[in-house]
Amino acid sequence: MRTLTYASAAASLVALSPAAFADTEFDFGGYIKFDALTTTTDSGSLGANNIGRDFYIPSLTPVLGAGAPSDSNTYTDFHARQSRLWLKSAHTFDDGTTIQGHVEIDFIATPNGDKRISNSYTPRLRHAFFKYQNWTVGQTWSNFQDLAILPESVDFIGVTAGTVFNRQPQIRYTAGNGFAFSVEQPESTVTPYLGGTSRITTGDSAMPDLTLSYRHSGERVHYGIAAIARQIEYQDTASGVDSSETGFGVNLTTKIKFGQNDVRIGLVTGSGLGRYVGLNATNGAVLNAQNDLEAIDLTAYSFAYRHVWSSQVSTNLVFSRIDIDDHTASTGAAASESMQRVAANVMYSINERLRVGAELSRASRETYNGGEGNLDRLQLSAQYSF
Repeated sequence: MRTLTYASAAASLVALSPAAFADTEFDFGGYIKFDALTTTTDSGSLGANNIGRDFYIPSLTPVLGAGAPSDSNTYTDFHARQSRLWLKSAHTFDDGTTIQGHVEIDFIATPNGDKRISNSYTPRLRHAFFKYQNWTVGQTWSNFQDLAILPESVDFIGVTAGTVFNRQPQIRYTAGNGFAFSVEQPESTVTPYLGGTSRITTGDSAMPDLTLSYRHSGERVHYGIAAIARQIEYQDTASGVDSSETGFGVNLTTKIKFGQNDVRIGLVTGSGLGRYVGLNATNGAVLNAQNDLEAIDLTAYSFAYRHVWSSQVSTNLVFSRIDIDDHTASTGAAASESMQRVAANVMYSINERLRVGAELSRASRETYNGGEGNLDRLQLSAQYSF
């Protein structure tokens, strides 16, 4: 990471007035991450360009119906798509107040690119926000999410099935006493009638998602509670659908240190949470036979234990799970009932810039009609941070 003042950045900004940058500092940084994954699925396959082969997405674990013969597949993938770049700025005004900006991109989860020749992938926007006094405006982590409980992981998230994980545009006010309130993007997903695991994406809600959180970090203990209220709406003139449903949820989190070691625990539960949990492991609501929305309930939890062996070596044990209380009369019995993942890894810091890791995991998914499937993975990584 480097800090740039106007003097050192002027060569690339000669078209702009020097006065515009006299009180502005720039930081830039990121990392290059290489991942090697060998994946085995016992109940079907993931296609060559399926994003579930680059990192764990709970809903993509292949499942076969009860009594179906085994369909085992093994494949190896290499990629550097998680590599990341960010740019930060900070400007001080004449009255002593500051404004800070942050823009960040990576290349994971984008639709363009393949593994045939160039392995080229489109950049995607991760963060684009600014902070002024107590306000945060732009795209960043949802106020409903608590970053403190994310574990050290070779996989992209680690506790994916059992945690809130969401970045989106928002307006947030953060008080000095640990409280924060935000209005956020109201996008929702809906299961069509008897649609199983299929999905309709709807942005028909006029009301933004509303969140309130309180978090406290002490020397040994961090804890947080966050609540969300939202309106799920879907309108489709062709099929005569015009329905809305209320969603709500609570996210409880804690991180407790024991010397150099720590445990990280999360519990999220609610109705209509949909895309906020498990990378949209289930939808927020389902259409019933009368074309009315019914909110889908879920409970998810995560646990991670980090053991530090030395200044260079640490081990992490990870568990996450989501249980879905679906309306099977409306979704159909092919809808997912539960998903979980267990993993263990070893992380080794060669020096302050270069880190490597190895992780072994098993993920599973079950459906209401008795279908089940497992996804086993060995993943190796090397990351250079700058």
